[in-house]
Amino acid sequence: MTTLLESDEHKSLREAVSAFARSRPRATGPAESRHFWQEAGKLGYIGVSLPEAYGGGGGGVTELSLVLEEMGAAGNPLLMMIVSPAICGTVIARFGTEEQKRTWLPGIADGTRLMAFGITEPDAGSNSHRITTTARRDAATGDWLLTGRKVFISGVDIADATLIVGRTEDARTGKLKPCLFIVPRDTPGFERRQLDMELHATEKQFELTLDDVRLPADALVGDEDAGLLQLFAGLNPERIMTAAFGIGIGRYALSRALDYARERTVWKTPIGAHQAIAHPLAQAHIDLELSRLMTQKAAHLYDAGDDMGAGEAANMAKYAAGEACVKAVDQAVHTLGGNGLTREFGLATLITAARVARIAPVSREMILNYVSHQTLGLPKSY
Repeated sequence: MTTLLESDEHKSLREAVSAFARSRPRATGPAESRHFWQEAGKLGYIGVSLPEAYGGGGGGVTELSLVLEEMGAAGNPLLMMIVSPAICGTVIARFGTEEQKRTWLPGIADGTRLMAFGITEPDAGSNSHRITTTARRDAATGDWLLTGRKVFISGVDIADATLIVGRTEDARTGKLKPCLFIVPRDTPGFERRQLDMELHATEKQFELTLDDVRLPADALVGDEDAGLLQLFAGLNPERIMTAAFGIGIGRYALSRALDYARERTVWKTPIGAHQAIAHPLAQAHIDLELSRLMTQKAAHLYDAGDDMGAGEAANMAKYAAGEACVKAVDQAVHTLGGNGLTREFGLATLITAARVARIAPVSREMILNYVSHQTLGLPKSY
């Protein structure tokens, strides 16, 4: 499924990813998901957005979001694509030292290394300015010491390291400013606890505790004084990729519902001939297509270096895709009736998965706040 905005190269990539993902069984467990990830990495799909000099495909978020969407549409969405190449890979490629790039990017690109991303905290929620994970220098050694907590962090158990968002104190003002640190999985003082989730996903969620985690000076990614610039270099791709994730899931659910509606006959004609079935499915398709256009716009703006325009479009794309995904999954399950809740048809587990596109990485309400304040110029209530 292509659009007018796509080049011939993009269409070919979309077709190749679709053929690959559809030729593999749905990954229903961690081992299957990891195998699928490794296969995709060998084919260059995981690292398509990373620089060629470090083993990537030399593309951008446009190509990476296309890959994730087609995997989702085939029933194999990879949540960690949002995290490892899109957030962590992008941040390191843009702001990392040469050593950090050589150490991490080739492995992220070919799927042999994974990186998680830790920003959300129990008491901060959507207010990133309330992050309390702090980093301070050890004057004697020059090392960094990190202390704090994180929650709802995906895939920490399978990641080689986590890119942690901490805050350092500005010596001049005393204010805290965000900084990014690479924390290897087995670093002393870096503890994880798996959260008991109703969400059915191969990637687990964790709460992290950092108790004076000692890191070398070169664990800092980028400039200590860059602040929000570096952070949002990863958050805009995160929103774009979450949109692609939601569109892919919505397309998969819709395709299952369409197959069923064409074949299921209760009276004289297939149920898809009845407008009560056909129209909601048509509406779901329209919503998915519209959200995909905004996702492509956001990706193009980001890849063109328009961070301001990309921020607005990425938030809109994530909002639109989240809504379209939930509605498509709901209508797909409803179309199948009782069969929609059976394991055989594989749609019931998508009910909770679809909510992820609405809730994470930022809620739809916070996106509406962003648009009302930043785009429409309305005053804040907080």
